[in-house]
Amino acid sequence: MALRAQVRTRDGWAVQHAVVTVTDTTGTQVLRARAGEDGTVADPADLPPGAYTVIVTALGYAPAASTALVTASGRVDAGTVVLARQGGAELPPPGVWTLDPAHSSVAAVAQHLGISSVRGRFTSFGGTIEIAPEPERSRVSAVIAAGSVDTGNELRDKHLRSPDFLDAERFPEIAYVSTGVTAAGPDRWTVAGELSLRGVVRPVPLDLVCLGTGADPWGGVRAAFRATAELHRADFAMNWNQVVQAGVSAVGTTLRVELDIQAVQGDRLPG
Repeated sequence: MALRAQVRTRDGWAVQHAVVTVTDTTGTQVLRARAGEDGTVADPADLPPGAYTVIVTALGYAPAASTALVTASGRVDAGTVVLARQGGAELPPPGVWTLDPAHSSVAAVAQHLGISSVRGRFTSFGGTIEIAPEPERSRVSAVIAAGSVDTGNELRDKHLRSPDFLDAERFPEIAYVSTGVTAAGPDRWTVAGELSLRGVVRPVPLDLVCLGTGADPWGGVRAAFRATAELHRADFAMNWNQVVQAGVSAVGTTLRVELDIQAVQGDRLPG
């Protein structure tokens, strides 16, 4: 093989759509090859001895260039070429990733009496993350069972399920669908999306951090994410409140949503 290279992300994943271009000292292209499914680039054509420039490009990644010297053998081994995401932000490999509720948490925090916070979580939810080769085209969708809210107090949970708040009997599902993804810094993304709650649909952006990927003990591959958002109760017609003293309400008007997510590579959970 005249040319051989491995194209990887910084955490070791193959970049399947990478293209390697080799130019001579005049800037003329003498060879061009595309990576296979395992990120390997190979081309059998021999090159005349001399100095060449090897340029590796892939959609959504910053290009990488290096100088290679071809000896009388006519071969050049570029080794492992690591590409960084454009803008410095990484996402897991392209494909479908399924949320694992057993190892994830969907929580919300509200101010209580103006002096402390009450934390609740939803125990029933699911969804998928579709990572596209062009990260900005990635998509997120999730559905939460409104009646699964749990704050550790049954009386309070019953009130939250009532028409004063979630109105879970009339609107049993809370749904989120993304409308766009943009890089916001190293390993950080802003997910634009729409939240459907109590029959009201409002735009709600998520501040998303990718925590990394790796193998799990069950033979699969997992990705971890952390996301936060801020909701205003009035935007979703949750206007109930009780004034406990001048200027202080029982429940704050703003909710902080905190998501700690594990997703399994593939369109279904193992087992």
